[in-house]
Amino acid sequence: MTYLDQEAVSIDVGKRLRMLRKSRGLSLRALARASGLSANALSMIERGKTSPSVSTLYRLADALQVPITAFFEVKPERRPVVFIKAGERTRVPFARGVWEGLGGEQFTGRVEPFFLTLETGASSGPFPMVHTGHEFVICLRGLLEYEVEGQRYLLEPGDSLLFAARLRHRWRNAGTTVTNALFVLSGFSEGEQPGRFHWHHTQDGDASPEMDAENSTA
Repeated sequence: MTYLDQEAVSIDVGKRLRMLRKSRGLSLRALARASGLSANALSMIERGKTSPSVSTLYRLADALQVPITAFFEVKPERRPVVFIKAGERTRVPFARGVWEGLGGEQFTGRVEPFFLTLETGASSGPFPMVHTGHEFVICLRGLLEYEVEGQRYLLEPGDSLLFAARLRHRWRNAGTTVTNALFVLSGFSEGEQPGRFHWHHTQDGDASPEMDAENSTA
């Protein structure tokens, strides 16, 4: 058995959203108004019937006035040295792939490496992401398309991309086979863990195969 065959960690984002909403005394309709999302969509997320996209999580975090990491409130002990065996990685499954932490969630510094396995059609969602720090990605297998401020980059195995994460960006598996990619996020603001937001496959509207630039609004 390889580490990929082992049981993955499960994080209930819907349950966390419900707790954050109720702790602030907000009804579904109130949060819907504040976030610009429909009450029905929020209900589906809270009941675990659908998974929010990265862009949806950003909108909810802004409406709730919490860091986006609040949806993944796992607080492991922070250490200056982190050694993780392959079979002990934090693994979070989502609709069309798996996010694997590579120690950043336990590290005292502001660097977060992670590994994504993306099935055909997986994407970060129809809207771009923006966060602090820098973003580095190298494609290990398959094809990974990145859009950064409207410019598209097609990464084949061995290709890499480095940019300031304040630039609007999104990604998708652009091929017909599984894509594997290694990401390293660094220099982000204290309290922000942007790696946790990159793995959610959109359920509230897939990006078009061409990642239509007309949908690129924050």
